[in-house]
Amino acid sequence: MEAATAPHHRLLAAVDVGTNSFKLLVACALPSGRLLALDRLKEPVLLGRGRLPDGSLSPDTLLRALAALRSFDAALRPLPLHGPPRLVATSAVRDAPNRADLLSIVRSDLGLDVEVLSGEEEARLIYLGVLQFLPVYGKSVLTVDIGGGSTEFVVGKRGEVQFATSLNLGHVSLTESFIKNGTLDDLRRHIRSALRQSPLIKIRELGFEVAVGSSGTIRSIERAIFLSGYDDLMSSREFSREWRFSREELRLLVDKLLGLGLGDVKGVRRLGFSKKRGEFIVAGGVLLLEIFEALGIENMEVSGYALGEGVISEMLASECMDFDVNANVRWQSVIGLAMRFDSDNRMKLAARCVGIAKELFDGIRRCDDLTNCLSKAAICLDEKDFEYLEAAILLHNIGLLIDKKGYHKRSYKIIKNGVHLHGYSSEEIEIVALLARFHRKKFPRADQGSLKECSEEMKKKIRVLCAIMRISLALQKCQCVIFQGLEIFHTGGVFKLVLSKLKDHLLVSHDVQLKSETIEAELRPELDHFKEVFQQKICVTISSANIEKSAQVL
Repeated sequence: MEAATAPHHRLLAAVDVGTNSFKLLVACALPSGRLLALDRLKEPVLLGRGRLPDGSLSPDTLLRALAALRSFDAALRPLPLHGPPRLVATSAVRDAPNRADLLSIVRSDLGLDVEVLSGEEEARLIYLGVLQFLPVYGKSVLTVDIGGGSTEFVVGKRGEVQFATSLNLGHVSLTESFIKNGTLDDLRRHIRSALRQSPLIKIRELGFEVAVGSSGTIRSIERAIFLSGYDDLMSSREFSREWRFSREELRLLVDKLLGLGLGDVKGVRRLGFSKKRGEFIVAGGVLLLEIFEALGIENMEVSGYALGEGVISEMLASECMDFDVNANVRWQSVIGLAMRFDSDNRMKLAARCVGIAKELFDGIRRCDDLTNCLSKAAICLDEKDFEYLEAAILLHNIGLLIDKKGYHKRSYKIIKNGVHLHGYSSEEIEIVALLARFHRKKFPRADQGSLKECSEEMKKKIRVLCAIMRISLALQKCQCVIFQGLEIFHTGGVFKLVLSKLKDHLLVSHDVQLKSETIEAELRPELDHFKEVFQQKICVTISSANIEKSAQVL
């Protein structure tokens, strides 16, 4: 695991010790104070399987759990985390008579504490995660999260929980008890009885404006519904995917699942489910449909964030950082679009560039000579301009998922022609799209045909932001973002950018020249563009405190 370590990034980690799997999430607070998920690891521990007669976790299960957490610990060790990871356990540990045994061995072996969440606390944290992904802060929201051993329900509005409960209905436990015995009728009767006897009547009394589903079961159901009838995942329909589904669509999918023979792995996979998910999806689908019926849900939106993101949101908020639980609609739409096309961890690489771009952006604003140059051109950079730059960096490579050739043009079309960026004006969308379009290949000229509909001020601003973006991406490409310091200053008529304290494995004394040559090849065209835009020369210097050497690159 390798996460972003550029300036301004605060890395935090959370582990969801779940019934079906353990999930590690590494996320960062971007310069804007917003949460961005960077890396995920998952281990199928299956705590809910093979319990002892009294419901205790078996010795083998405890060993699997410890092995998974050891692998997470090893992955986290090289990362500059802002504090220790937070481990939270849910239904399987919560209900185990010998849960103290698990907590004890983890503490003694790894020095980490596992926090056992109540069902209500789990539901609250899931709601916090959802608020970071969907623009539902001001609405009354019902969130449903189907886990391996339990299902969480929470109704919240403006970040405050109005009602939360947890029911012992999970896709793993239901599969173990009913599906494997071939008793589908008993499964339905059991779920309906549990729902009738639960406090869910309170949800009907409170009412809700939006129903949201989160976590793997519901996300995989949405994906299967969307893919139904389409052979090509990357068809044009993918760009208009709404990440929601109706009760009728869910019913049709459940009917298809029930029409397959038990154990028909190929049939389940043809419907769009992975082999691991397919083992439990019948129970998960039937459970969700019964929840729709019981609560009168007609449509459900799907969140890409859940418990792990909620845990990290709370970690950020508790440290009094510049973090707002109410992530605004503009940011959420950027993250939603970026995640939709995030393949091969491209968003992680893009996130590295954001910190560098912020340093460059702020350094330019602090430099009197450069700001005077911009003022003469009637350009004034403000925080909204950095918002455009941040969005463009996170979205610049989404076209890669379709094809590498000309992907920057595809990124432009997805941003420009889709209906993805909510809360942005048409001009703002054009700015973000053009920055993505011109992050590589030709640098935009003032008389560029693509800019013909832009105002003169907009043309100049796009060129300025594009110069910053291209330098940031070039630095990331040559792996010079693994550093602890980036200094920017102006002296002797030259704008200087100094990268300091690079890690030993990237820069040791005998390869300073080699690294310098790599940087020069990547940066030379972009520094020339910077000089063209700002009428100021910029040079880049790399240094390492460990080897007490430095080298001026350009």
